[in-house]
Amino acid sequence: MQQSQSSSQPSRTSRRDFLQKSAALAGAATVTLPLARSAHAAGSDVIKIGLIGCGGRGCGAAVNAMNAGKDIRLVAMADLFEAKVNAGRSRLQRSKGDQVAVDDDHLFFGFDGYEKVLASDIDVVLIAATSHFHPRMLEAAVKADKHIFCEKPHSLDSPGIKRVVAACEEAKQKKRCVVSGLMNRYNLCVRETVNRIHDGAIGKINTIQETYCVGPYHVHERKPEWTELEWQFYNWYHFNWLAGDQCLQQLIHSIDKGAYVMQDEPPVKAWGMGGRAACFGDKYGDMFDHQTVVFDYADGSRTYGLCRNQIGVRNELSDFVYGTKGTADLLRGRIEGETTWEYDGLRNSPYDQEHIELFNAIRSGNLINDVKHMAGSTLLALLAQAVCHTGQEITWQQIVDSQQSVELPRYAWDVEPPVKPNAAGAYDIAIPGITKFS
Repeated sequence: MQQSQSSSQPSRTSRRDFLQKSAALAGAATVTLPLARSAHAAGSDVIKIGLIGCGGRGCGAAVNAMNAGKDIRLVAMADLFEAKVNAGRSRLQRSKGDQVAVDDDHLFFGFDGYEKVLASDIDVVLIAATSHFHPRMLEAAVKADKHIFCEKPHSLDSPGIKRVVAACEEAKQKKRCVVSGLMNRYNLCVRETVNRIHDGAIGKINTIQETYCVGPYHVHERKPEWTELEWQFYNWYHFNWLAGDQCLQQLIHSIDKGAYVMQDEPPVKAWGMGGRAACFGDKYGDMFDHQTVVFDYADGSRTYGLCRNQIGVRNELSDFVYGTKGTADLLRGRIEGETTWEYDGLRNSPYDQEHIELFNAIRSGNLINDVKHMAGSTLLALLAQAVCHTGQEITWQQIVDSQQSVELPRYAWDVEPPVKPNAAGAYDIAIPGITKFS
């Protein structure tokens, strides 16, 4: 982040204003409207899907999609790397058999591979590529008139979020579904617990504690034949310009649940801290290995987000909501205090459920559009990253108005990456108190 911040304070409605100005998106995140055209290929009872991004999450999303019905066929795949496309198809064939119907001429690779998937005869596209590309791929998918599943984060900068919001509004007009990879909105236990909080089961919310402490992402050992750009794309989870750090890759899931509880009302401001204490060496790129963020709301409530990615330390995934009349545990589905309650319904896989609801909507001719929390929770994660990197207090309006962009002028294997090793062979990281916000 570059340059100094201003001291302006946002209004209570600044997030709402941002969404309205970007694409007139006031209202519920998921709406039900009739589709004007056939949900999938005319005269066919098969829904054809394409996959962009053939790593672990991409192939996982493809399995989740095919779990939503035997009428779903994977027919096209793309990744930056040819080896990943081939390995991904083999993995999926072992898992889903005849539902994987990807011919050799529908295996695409390179920076334009996603365009070839979108030009294929598909009804739905699953976008789970390097996060850097999500805004441009989502835009292209809407223009190609596809239903869309898009993994989080939905952008690595605020200008990208504006593009995402505009694209999702265009998808509404085209009556095409857009479902977010922020899968906890599709966790039935979380839904029921949040509904009870909204109904007043724990009174007024005072504090939310969101914790996402796990080990670091897998590291690929550098191969001598790789260029610097190839190395960074193979190891993309460890570079801010490609992944957006763990605030955008992991903590985003937790603070999205907090946003769900807060009915997607934005905070006024945030501050935080972070750094690198245990994960050293060039293989960890330029990422922090721990972050803590505090979101301050206009009504005096606070959300605390705790994130750590180190080896050999205590881990925890939890969401606790503290109110004037009790406490709620979102993942366990428990409320204690004046009201005592425990969820006894279906413990579903939210990764499957988001696709079940997507494909049911396509079959029934309804519309799902997750833009509200796609934009809001990604902006929360961007705010968390900014305050941890700079060590400064930053307002919601400042993150909405930020012009910081990770976009490159062009993409090809001869392009120099924006981040390179320093004289010691490591990558410079943000320094709170010195790194500036823009």
